[in-house]
Amino acid sequence: MITVDPDAFEQMVATAVDSLPPQFADLMKNVAVLVEPGPGPRGLLGLYQGIPLTSRTTTGYAGVLPDRITIYQRATCAICDTEAQVVEQVRRTVIHEVGHYFGISDERLRELGW
Repeated sequence: MITVDPDAFEQMVATAVDSLPPQFADLMKNVAVLVEPGPGPRGLLGLYQGIPLTSRTTTGYAGVLPDRITIYQRATCAICDTEAQVVEQVRRTVIHEVGHYFGISDERLRELGW
């Protein structure tokens, strides 16, 4: 396990989000990416909560709160030994959770290597 300064971890998450290809980043609307310093739910490094893009309709999606992608710092750091591993794991977790935002299932994300 490695300890990472909370500000540095938040920057890792921001960098991962900023590195998304423009064609995907431009489609992300009404979604907040948050860092939770705690461990989060058992077995999870991140969590998407919301209505996937593929399930939204123009009439049924007005006025809803933003979707949330939460990245769990302690859980991530617990499986890493170096800062470089944390950076890579944060990137993988952000991509995985963004996949859920786009309506991709866990099974399909695993098939794709995320």
